[in-house]
Amino acid sequence: MTKEEQAGKGLAKKEAVKKRETSKKRETSNKKESMKKAPDKKEAAKKEKALEIIKRLKIQYPDAGCTLDYNEAWKLLVSVRLAAQCTDARVNVVVEGLYKKYPSVEALANAPVEDIEAIVKPCGLGHSKARDISACMKILKEEYGGRVPDQFDQLLKLPGVGRKSANLIMGDVFGKPAIVTDTHCIRLVNRMGLVEDIKEPKKVEMALWKIIPPEEGSDFCHRLVYHGREVCTARTKPYCEKCCLCDICGKNGV
Repeated sequence: MTKEEQAGKGLAKKEAVKKRETSKKRETSNKKESMKKAPDKKEAAKKEKALEIIKRLKIQYPDAGCTLDYNEAWKLLVSVRLAAQCTDARVNVVVEGLYKKYPSVEALANAPVEDIEAIVKPCGLGHSKARDISACMKILKEEYGGRVPDQFDQLLKLPGVGRKSANLIMGDVFGKPAIVTDTHCIRLVNRMGLVEDIKEPKKVEMALWKIIPPEEGSDFCHRLVYHGREVCTARTKPYCEKCCLCDICGKNGV
């Protein structure tokens, strides 16, 4: 074989290798694009489903709102802390006595923790709740002039306030976008198929932000509470036969 023929053969091999590498890169790129498109389609389907669920729940529960009674922002802050592991109905009864004795942020901030604990004890976890309420009211009094801050990050810094509570305040008091991932919300969105086997509140919240229109979030979560209590129950078999979402619900875990 002449030198020219050897050189030509070597060049042909290089070209063949180059073509194979290019082909592999193209296949890899196509796979990556396909993997990107799959979640996009899935998320789009969830968005469409979420919009239909929101639409139907609006019809079913047109006047759904927060089930904790309050007429001032700081009172909702107190009530939502008491509502941990306690029913809203019981909280609404207990706070009547609390506000009668301590009718303002300043009065509650100056109240002995033991006195607060004695009143809120029926809500359970009386000591820790009383301690948080007292500390929270002191901060409102000393740092915010008795007002509840309207910034999410500031709310999170208050004693006893987590993401669920902060979102409730943002949505109900200040009318800002909010998603309140309480037990009803987490249970129902998993059952419906809006999220897939996610139980951690923050992760559920982040997943819902991707598919729920911001302006719908707060009311949507309130309606889930009503629906969870009346139809899609936790302690008994859900009443699917009378559910307005029966034909589009994933029925996960049912």
